[in-house]
Amino acid sequence: MLKRQIIGTVTAVATLALGAAQAEELKLSHQWSTSDVRHKVAEIVASEVAAANVDLEIKIYPSKSLFKPREQYTPLTRGRLDMTVLPLSYAGGQQPAYNLTLMPGLVKNHDHWSRLVDSPFMTKLEEIMAGDDVMVLVHGYLAGGFGGKDRCITGPGDVKGLQTRAAGKAFEQMLAAAGASITSMPSSEIYSAMQTGVLDAANTSSSSFVSYRLYEQLKCYTPASEVALWFMYQPLLMNKSTFDGLSGEQQAALTAAAAKAQAYYLEEAKKADAASVEAFKKAGVEIASMTEADFLAWREIAKTSSYKAFVEQTPGGQALLDLALAVD
Repeated sequence: MLKRQIIGTVTAVATLALGAAQAEELKLSHQWSTSDVRHKVAEIVASEVAAANVDLEIKIYPSKSLFKPREQYTPLTRGRLDMTVLPLSYAGGQQPAYNLTLMPGLVKNHDHWSRLVDSPFMTKLEEIMAGDDVMVLVHGYLAGGFGGKDRCITGPGDVKGLQTRAAGKAFEQMLAAAGASITSMPSSEIYSAMQTGVLDAANTSSSSFVSYRLYEQLKCYTPASEVALWFMYQPLLMNKSTFDGLSGEQQAALTAAAAKAQAYYLEEAKKADAASVEAFKKAGVEIASMTEADFLAWREIAKTSSYKAFVEQTPGGQALLDLALAVD
């Protein structure tokens, strides 16, 4: 009898030890390389949570290795994916309100976006996400600028008659309204399109301008600075039910990790803009600056094109747009 009790006790202890060794694992997917800032954001969250020793492990699947870029939101909403770093506008087909997170002139600079994500506008967006069982862990916007093959582009008059590539449908609508002809293509094809004369100008992110060596094709670069027209919201999202199912300690560890990652994201986004300027200067490309007057002129065109289309196509779109524009 005593022997049976001892065996039972040893088995129970072994089972407990095995359970303690098997931390809960969350899957985090994204489309970028391991050198990208968005992967670094994911790494910070994963490493901070691991260091907290709360039996929670985050396994990162970079470079489209788990899901295709535009196919991550749906599995996230269904709990088949736990976390993702995703341009929210990719899910604009499921939730038209998300298209407002890639809208010209809505965000002026990096400090402005940090106020925007702490405003009633973001609260409303997060309510929409919650309806899809999704929540934001880390907020983040990345900026972009303009490049001209033969001229500088700062104000709306500079794109008239140019064959232009824009980053996102809303930007295409605004640029077309300013008199540009639009050629749609991924940012990876801008270089060859300029080389072969298909494109005169392009609008894309600061990091893409550098990583695709567009300084080899451009005469003038207008980077994001005190004011910028192009900002894209790219948060780290999590399935809400997955988060709610974690222990209090695990939730606290995730929240603390997210705060650290968000501060890093903001600083690195600013550095990416500055690094792009240095790369283009080194290549001998002229650097132009967009003024506040330029920004406001673009916004006026956006109001009658991009904003107008968004409001017409989105239930409650005007109220959401007004919330965004109310953030100074």
